[in-house]
Amino acid sequence: MTNHSETAGPFGNGDISGHDPSAGPADHTAQVTLRTPAELADALPYLLGYRPEDSMVLVALHDRGGSGRFGGRARLGIPANEEDWEAAARQLARGLVTGSERRGARPEGMVAFVCQEPGPGESGREVKRRLTRLAQLMRTECGSLDVPVVEALCISDGRYWSYCCPVKGCCPEDGSPMGLPGTSVLAAAATYAGLQVRGTLKELRARLQPWESAAALDQEIALDTAGMSLVPRILDEGTREEVARETLVLAERIIRRFAAAAPVSGTHPADVRDDGLLGADEAAALILGLQDRTTRDRAAAWMEGDVAGPALRLWRALARRCVGPYSEHAAAPLTLAGWVAWSTGDELEAREALAMALGADPDYLFARLLHQACNEGLDPEAVRRCLRAQDTQSTEDAQSTQSTGTAPVRAARQTDPAPQRTLAEATQNPVPAPRTPADGPAPGPRPAGQRRRRPRSADGDDHRPTARTKTDRRRPTGSRPRPTGPGAARPGIRGASTRRSRTTDPGDTPTGGVPSEGGRPRTEDDE
Repeated sequence: MTNHSETAGPFGNGDISGHDPSAGPADHTAQVTLRTPAELADALPYLLGYRPEDSMVLVALHDRGGSGRFGGRARLGIPANEEDWEAAARQLARGLVTGSERRGARPEGMVAFVCQEPGPGESGREVKRRLTRLAQLMRTECGSLDVPVVEALCISDGRYWSYCCPVKGCCPEDGSPMGLPGTSVLAAAATYAGLQVRGTLKELRARLQPWESAAALDQEIALDTAGMSLVPRILDEGTREEVARETLVLAERIIRRFAAAAPVSGTHPADVRDDGLLGADEAAALILGLQDRTTRDRAAAWMEGDVAGPALRLWRALARRCVGPYSEHAAAPLTLAGWVAWSTGDELEAREALAMALGADPDYLFARLLHQACNEGLDPEAVRRCLRAQDTQSTEDAQSTQSTGTAPVRAARQTDPAPQRTLAEATQNPVPAPRTPADGPAPGPRPAGQRRRRPRSADGDDHRPTARTKTDRRRPTGSRPRPTGPGAARPGIRGASTRRSRTTDPGDTPTGGVPSEGGRPRTEDDE
C-alpha cells in the first residue's frame, strides 16, 4: 500500500488517450507523473473520458522500468443491493485482469475508485463510510488474483478519501477537497493533447433518451397514424422493398438538411436545433421504416466521411422520438447511433448507445453483436468493408432501376446479412484492435460434455439440411401421427408477438439479454 506522502513509483498518463498499455515509449511523447492521491483522484475523469457517477472503477498499472504506467480501465455501476457487491467486485477484477492478460500485459497493480454522490440528507463522509465494504471487496478480489491494490479512493461531493491510509487520523474525517476542474498539470497536458472530459454518463444518455415533454404526445400520435399505413406494407413482401426505398430516401434528405444547418455551441442547444429540423411525421416514418432489418442495415452504410456526423445526429434525434409505448422501437436508431459512433472512434458513446439499445430490446441481435465486438476491442473495419460493398450494390440496383424503369425484386429475407455475419464471426474469433484495452473475460473452451451448437447466420439459417414436407415424412409402421390442433404447440416455439407495430426478423431474436445500467452490473471496456 502507498503512503500518502510517497508513491510506489510515478504513474504516467500513458493510456489516457486509449492506447494499448503495451505500447512503447515512442507512442507517448508526453508523460505526466502522478505522486499523490489528490493527483490520482483528479486523473480519473481523464482516464475514463467522462466523470463517473455511481461507479466502481479499477485502473490497471504496468511496471515500465521501475515506473508505473496506466493500463486498461474497467467500470461497473454500484449495485443498489449490497448483497451484489461481492459478485460485482469479482466480475470487475477478473474481467480487467483477464482482458489485460489476453493482450499480453498482466497488471502489476491496481488503483481502485468508488464514486457516488450523497443522497438526500447524506454527507460525503457518510458515503465514504457506507462504501467502505465495497472498496475492501475490490481490494480482496484483486489480491486473490495476485494483483495488489496500491491505492483505493472514494470520491463524493467534491472531496476524496483514501481507504489505504496507513496511520489512523492521517486524513481529515471530512475528506480533502478536489482541485478545481481543469487546473491540474494533467488537465493542462490533456488539453494540449486535444483530449476533453465529456461530462457524465447521465448527460450522455440524456441525448438518447425519449422525450418527456408536451411534444411527446404529438409524436406518439404521429407514430400511431404512421403505423396504421406503414406496418401492413412492411409485413407485405410485395411492398416491403418499396417502403425500404422510401425510408432511405427520406433519411438521406434529412441528413442533408442536418448537414446544411448552422452550427451551435453546446450539446443541448445542438440537440434542440436538430429536433426543430425534424418533423413529427418524418420521424414516425423513419422510426417505423427502420424496424425492417434490411432497411436498417442499408442505413448503417452512412458511417464515415462527411455524412457520418449528420447521420449520427439523425439517429440520436430518432431515439429521442421513441416515446411512450414506442420505447422498444428505439433499439434500431440507438444501434445505428452506437455503430456510427464506434465506426468514427467514439467508443464511449458507442457503448452507451448500444447498452441502451439492448435495454430497449434485449433480443436485438445487431446491437448485441456490436456491443460485444466493441467491448472485445475489435476493429470495426471488417464491418465497414461489408457495409461499403452492400452500399455499392444498392447504388447499382438504384441505377438499374432508373435505366430500366423496373425495381430489382429482392425479398428482405434473401438479402445477405453481411454485417451480422461478420460480427458473429469476429466475436467468435476476436482479433483485438491495438488501441483499445478490454475488460471482459476471454472466451474459453467448452466444458466437457457440452454439445456443440450449429452456428446460425443472422437470418436464422443454421445450415442444416432442408426438412421434409409433411407428405415426404416417413413414420415407423404402425405409428400414429402427432396431433396438430391448436392445443398441441411445439416446444421451444414462441407465439406470435402482440407488441404494437413492431416488425421483427428471425435474425434479431437471439437468446438471453445484456443487462443495462438499471439491472445487473455491466462491465464496460476501457472505462
